[in-house]
Amino acid sequence: MEATIVSEKTKHYSVLLKEIISIISPQYGGTFIDCTFGQGGYTKEILKFPNTKVIAIDRDIESKKIADRIKKSFEDRFFFKNIKFSQLKNLKLKNENIKGIIFDLGYSLNQIRDNKKGLSFNYQGQLNMTLGLNNFSAKEAINKLTSNDLQKIFRYFGDEKEAKKIANNIVIERAKYEINTQDLVRIIDSVKRKKNSKIHVSTKVFQAVRIFVNQEISELIYGLINASKILKKDGILAVVTFHSLEDKIVKYFFRSLSENKSISRYQPKMIQSEPLFSMSHRKPIIPSKKELSENLSSRSAKLRFVIKKKNFYDFSSDISEKFKSLLEVENISKKL
Repeated sequence: MEATIVSEKTKHYSVLLKEIISIISPQYGGTFIDCTFGQGGYTKEILKFPNTKVIAIDRDIESKKIADRIKKSFEDRFFFKNIKFSQLKNLKLKNENIKGIIFDLGYSLNQIRDNKKGLSFNYQGQLNMTLGLNNFSAKEAINKLTSNDLQKIFRYFGDEKEAKKIANNIVIERAKYEINTQDLVRIIDSVKRKKNSKIHVSTKVFQAVRIFVNQEISELIYGLINASKILKKDGILAVVTFHSLEDKIVKYFFRSLSENKSISRYQPKMIQSEPLFSMSHRKPIIPSKKELSENLSSRSAKLRFVIKKKNFYDFSSDISEKFKSLLEVENISKKL
């Protein structure tokens, strides 16, 4: 989801907006895909340029309210689909010159404040954490999965050192009552004796559960693969990440396909001799001091981008094998 901030001074803040626009160069026209439409920050900025078109997607149906308002002003240049970005290949893109595809993997403050979603550990009520088009919620995961499965989720997706103790305590407590958001916070707090004042004790577990519930690892991996297929020659693929796990996946995907690892089953000799992407910036772009002063929540943002070198669709990537262990943890969801 697009990372934004709402305050008294500004109602909407799209992270690294100037940098994104500079990289994708909408002033030259073309079609752009905003894979994490959110509050529409990137989309609205792109549409300021007259020869552009934006296809926006978001799994959160709440985003359609904002999309409907934009559609009234840009009827022929803006289109919205309520789908997950792993479903990019399902878009009908006949003769579309896709010049840029943007992923912003953060969450809007609107989503965090939405009690129905229950993303925040300050929320009082039933566990949820779904962002849309989900098969299960945090309620099912926390109250039904085994201690061993919960340990894996907390450890792999949250790097939680106390994963075993927290998981065991959850199983003990849920035998007495159904665990809700504040119950989970209380269980975590009782285990984590050493408190870090800068980070809430529940942060890592909540991150892990949210990733698991929304299947964010496979979504990102297959989103990147499908985006790379539909992007045209010289098109830009740009991704903003907010935690190390996401950044690790994006970094590997970009670097591996910027080397001589791109393979076409139809023209192996030609494609193998040249990589799929070119990557001018090997290090991520981070927010400026000015942006950080205006929006502290952007402090963990990292922007990486690549340029597609050839107009070919079929290529091979070992990213699924590289992150096989994470995908296996996601597959625990089949037990629900």
